[in-house]
Amino acid sequence: MKTDVLVIGTGVAGLSCALKIAAHAQVVVITKKQHTESNTNYAQGGIAAAVGPDDSPDLHLEDTCTAGAGLCHRDAVMQVVREGPARIRELMEWGARFNEEPDEEGNLHLALGREGGHSRRRIIHARDLTGREVERALVTAVEKHPNIQVLEYHAAIDFLMGTEDSVPAVLGATVLDSLADRSQVFEARVTVLASGGLGHVYLHTTNPVIATGDGVGMAWRAGAQIANMEFIQFHPTSLFHPEARSFLISEAVRGEGGILRLQDGTPFMDEYHPQASLAPRDVVARAIDNELKRSGDDYVLLDVTHLDADFLRERFPTIYERCMDLGFDITKELIPVVPAAHYSCGGVLTDLHARTSLRRLFAVGEVACTGVHGANRLASNSLLEALVFADHAAAEVVELVGGSGGEVAPNDRQSMTAQLMDPSRHANEVSPEFLAQLRLLAQTLMWAHVGIVRSNRRLRQALREVDILRHAVDSLYATSRVSSELLELRNIIQNAWLIITSSLRRPESRGLNTNSDYPEKDDEHCLHDTVLSFDEMA
Repeated sequence: MKTDVLVIGTGVAGLSCALKIAAHAQVVVITKKQHTESNTNYAQGGIAAAVGPDDSPDLHLEDTCTAGAGLCHRDAVMQVVREGPARIRELMEWGARFNEEPDEEGNLHLALGREGGHSRRRIIHARDLTGREVERALVTAVEKHPNIQVLEYHAAIDFLMGTEDSVPAVLGATVLDSLADRSQVFEARVTVLASGGLGHVYLHTTNPVIATGDGVGMAWRAGAQIANMEFIQFHPTSLFHPEARSFLISEAVRGEGGILRLQDGTPFMDEYHPQASLAPRDVVARAIDNELKRSGDDYVLLDVTHLDADFLRERFPTIYERCMDLGFDITKELIPVVPAAHYSCGGVLTDLHARTSLRRLFAVGEVACTGVHGANRLASNSLLEALVFADHAAAEVVELVGGSGGEVAPNDRQSMTAQLMDPSRHANEVSPEFLAQLRLLAQTLMWAHVGIVRSNRRLRQALREVDILRHAVDSLYATSRVSSELLELRNIIQNAWLIITSSLRRPESRGLNTNSDYPEKDDEHCLHDTVLSFDEMA
């Protein structure tokens, strides 16, 4: 298949970018599941933007940089906070409906919530289903657009590489059509990578099952620069319940007055941060981790019983109803919570226009490392970053599509296709049960050794074990039928290796990277991004 632009992923970044490109070019969007399945769809809290009368982009910038622990790129943050309000208005023009409230004169305006690390109320939300509402609006707009074709159950395998002016360039991808059980080549003049996060590298995560780091794995194998993979954000408050292992209790619950307590009822966050339960996520996650290790308990408690019951049911209907389904009432009972892997601040390194180190490849959304989040993402900045950088990517893509293209080396396309469709390879099928066991092994390893608090000894042990898994899975991939399970396992292990390697390269504790061997920040030697290059590591 040939198209002007190939977009990989259907979250807010991919869909908004596709909509803007489609006014000028033909766009094919692929997703390995249904097009509404993405981290965007599960974003409960909201979108941070400086739209309140007491707020400003400068205040939003300072809050973001404070949370980012000295590693935010101020130019990237300023781009996001200045352009964010316009992107919110654009979402509303596409049909997104956010909560409103009347002012003193009775005029409606956007209702603004507050979350940890924010000095102002600036969280635009649709109750506690903001991501789902944004996704609904974008999917509706995409489905109506004649220049966009969305292909579900199509999993990207690897990029199709060519050259432009003797420089490596991405000119499409090999793709697995899971329903037809066949691989094919998608040629494109420009490729936009918007494949989302990598939460399922870990045993416990708030992410949907599709979040296996596919885009980062593909980009690394193609030779793109990858940055800051050590900064994995663990959401402090994932619901602790055997029937809801990935259910998130939004940051906004603490923003509206929720208090974290030990199982004996004692509040504990005052000991860790002046903002107590409203501290940035990295502080709260480490505090909970420390208290659980100290007490031996499995969870802590989030208390909202002092808040008005009607307000809770109105503001957090999804959380309220889910907890009621599980047998407890958050208006009367405390919520058991534990940290879980939630968001990757690192990823494919980009510039201010979402350009990667490879020609004709752009990266937007969680798969990208734009420099906005630094060492710790400020709550509800992710959707805003995705929208702003998707806007810049679209403008660049439209310009590229109107220009001349690079040429793909014929042997590259032919050899990749022949290898994937080799009958002997197709006959060698690895059982899904065996792949699931390897996946669980990798996830358990990462949770035990590369979690909230790390050490050099545990990191080196994890690297040795992941290297064994990596070589085993590479061998399976080279000789076996390509399946979605094998592709995901391959990418999970590749991401695990990148996270461990990056962690070992940062001899300090900063933001989301906490190493017990280096308890302090080291601005003299470590005030920079951790950038990995395939050519350097090969």
